[in-house]
Order: sequence, then C-alpha cells, then structure tokens
Amino acid sequence: MADINFNELIRQSGGSPGEAAADADPQPPRWDIIELLFFAYRDFVGDADHVLEAFGFGRAHHRVVHFVCRYPGLTVADLLDVLRITKQSLSRVLKQLLDEGYIVQRAGDSDRRQRLLFATAKGEALVEKLARLQTERIDRALRDLPPAGAEAVGKFLRAMIDRDDPDKVLQTILHGGASAKDVT
Repeated sequence: MADINFNELIRQSGGSPGEAAADADPQPPRWDIIELLFFAYRDFVGDADHVLEAFGFGRAHHRVVHFVCRYPGLTVADLLDVLRITKQSLSRVLKQLLDEGYIVQRAGDSDRRQRLLFATAKGEALVEKLARLQTERIDRALRDLPPAGAEAVGKFLRAMIDRDDPDKVLQTILHGGASAKDVT
C-alpha cells in the first residue's frame, strides 16, 4: 500500500501546511460515529459470516443471494448496479451460487439475451437464516430505544446513502416500496 505524503501534496498544490489547516473545515471528524459504524458493520456481517463460512461462501455470496432472493427476476446488469462491482467480480460468485443450486438463471421473456436471476428454495432458506441472525442483532440494538427509535435509525441510514445515481433496488427502498418478495 502506498503511503501518502501530505506535505508533498500541499507543495504540489502551491500551498503551505499552515494554509491547508486554515482552509480546513473547523468541524473535527466524527470519530465516534465513524468507529461505531465500523464496529457495528463488522459485527452485523460477522453473524452471517460464520454461517457462510460453513458453505465455503463469503460476504460477496451473501450480498448476491440476498438481493436475488429479495428482488426475484433481477437482471445481472441490475445486480451489477446494486453491488457496484465489475462483471469479473460477480462472475465467480454467481457461478458458484448457480453451480451449487442457490440461484437459477432464466432468459428474459421479451429479450432472450437478458439474464434474470431467481433464488431457489435452497437460496431462500439460506437468506432467511442469515436475515434472522441479523434481525436478532437489530432487535437487540433497538430494544432499549424509545418507540420512535427504529424510525430515527432508518432515517439516519437513509440519509447516509448517496442518492445521486440510485439503482432500481435502491429506488424501491428509498421510496418506501416493498421488494417483490414482500408482496408475493
């Protein structure tokens, strides 16, 4: 990993170290929230990691099977948008999930070139198991909050999401819509 030489960057920009500090926002970084988010995420996904490990899967597998299960008929292109990863990154994970029977792929009705993804019963069972683990953690965290606490947490998390280029799934979530799985 390359080290960043801030003095060199400041010199190249024509400024001095003192000027950079003076131009900086007076608000210090929110170390408390930043670190809490790191640890909360670590433990939130860690619950699922232990289960996934037994299957030879990792976090990428979890994300793929989760969104395919929650949004049946999601295209490979849409999944790439949701996960913001390359085709190459998705290819290995998707192949393993297809080969092991967690996901099936079908051609689109109107465009046969389109690849639509669906979770199998095996995939749905895995997603359900992982979601229950994560729901238990969420419920424990919300237990001591006032009734409006869950709403405040949801509002905070929505505010943390970049909305400049939402994919189809994010648009559904942000507009309060249910996944296709919730209405079927």
